[in-house]
Amino acid sequence: MSGLVTENQKTQGLKFLSHNAHEVRVGNRRILFHIPTSSLFDLDEVTGDVLDLFREKGDVTLEDLKGRFAGRYSPEQILDVLNDFQDMQIISGKGASRPDYPAIKIENYPLSTIILNVNTGCNLGCSYCYKEDLTTPARGERMDLDTAKKSIDLLFKEGQNRDRVNVVFFGGEPLSNMPLIRGAVEYAEDRARKEGKKVDFSLTTNATLLTEDIVDYLNAHNFGIAISMDGPKAIHDKNRKTVGGKGTYDVVAQKARMLLNRYTARPVGARVTLTAGVTDVIGIHHHLKNDLGFAEVGFAPVTSGEIAIFNLNGPELAEVFANMKQLGRQYLDHALEDRNNGFSNMHQLMTDLYEGTKKALPCGAGIGLLAVDHEGELNLCHRFTGSDVPTYGNVETGINKPELGAFLEARAERDGTWCDTCRIRNLCSGGCYHESYAMYEDPQHPTYHYCDLMRDWVDFGIEVYATILDKNPGFFERHVSPRVVLNTERSYSVLPAN
Repeated sequence: MSGLVTENQKTQGLKFLSHNAHEVRVGNRRILFHIPTSSLFDLDEVTGDVLDLFREKGDVTLEDLKGRFAGRYSPEQILDVLNDFQDMQIISGKGASRPDYPAIKIENYPLSTIILNVNTGCNLGCSYCYKEDLTTPARGERMDLDTAKKSIDLLFKEGQNRDRVNVVFFGGEPLSNMPLIRGAVEYAEDRARKEGKKVDFSLTTNATLLTEDIVDYLNAHNFGIAISMDGPKAIHDKNRKTVGGKGTYDVVAQKARMLLNRYTARPVGARVTLTAGVTDVIGIHHHLKNDLGFAEVGFAPVTSGEIAIFNLNGPELAEVFANMKQLGRQYLDHALEDRNNGFSNMHQLMTDLYEGTKKALPCGAGIGLLAVDHEGELNLCHRFTGSDVPTYGNVETGINKPELGAFLEARAERDGTWCDTCRIRNLCSGGCYHESYAMYEDPQHPTYHYCDLMRDWVDFGIEVYATILDKNPGFFERHVSPRVVLNTERSYSVLPAN
């Protein structure tokens, strides 16, 4: 250890930087969450006692240390802890601490994922749909193959240093434009062969247009598939209806079973939208995972949007998170038996903690990912196609990097926001751009409306992670590492909800 604690600091005192350290108790264990690096450390007795002193007093002098620890710990033990804490920016002299992320300048846009909005038309009329460009099948505006090819060209150009790139098909209902999908896949695979890269394909579908031939085609090209399905019949049919107002559970369940029985390329996931009055996370997960057979189930609570009747209110959202924690305990029980129960929200959090995720921005939108609308305009992500948020170039002229960079740099600036000292700032990074847009009409605005719940969720995740690490550490190698390898851009590789 270097002698970072100077004589002057010993006299004047050291300042506790509370925004860089957070403790989580797991049984008798004390776990330190080091916020700047998203790292976790077990606290031994001496380290825990020193941390307690700094939390109690804020500023600690040499006399404080002597008064608390003389005769209990040696000076060398205390000095080692102080040097470690100062290295980690948990304590410092009187000067200000370094920010986790100094002001950034974004000059490179290494795309790994392009989302093609292949049709604004959809054969369903889901009441909560956020898509502002959504219309009926007859009025749907379809992307043409030339636009798709130019989008793929842009992906390979900007992602030239990537070994692997991803093409995502989205809508509307993407399967309503299968000719475009087939043509784009053929073109992308040809480009990938010529350039010595791997190309992955994925789509999110409402499943109603699936046929055995389509399933076999997707299987042959190794698609990642997510089905939008909200749970058992009574819950699903509440909002996921045909354009004519008829519930769609029966057809979706039948198509999903066919897919799950026939599809072998990759695990298939279900994506659930939770709206007002729908909080039974455990029952929904059980039905989709155990009754229907999806490999994983992910939940997206609706908390903002123009149609307020679909937004979960405060008590409902709290109930959703409480139920997610209960399902998370089931995830833990399964993990200790070396099984993954398919609760993807919890598994993603485990992945973040395992990797030590540290983000300046909430996701890869704008840097690693862009969404192309049917006109070839480049949108921040798939959620913004058809909105009044400015686009950032098009497939003809390329990315408008000065304007996109200015947007992202502004969002990464945390000074003057609650994010600046939040303990999950490097996992959340202000939250989803579209959630901010829907709630505050400003994609730059942090998503303050569920901060407390998210902090509690992460604390719970740390408890689960520490318990698995203690009792079955091999779980992460067997169940998390393969996912990290498959998801080449972890921050935004999970298939979007439709």
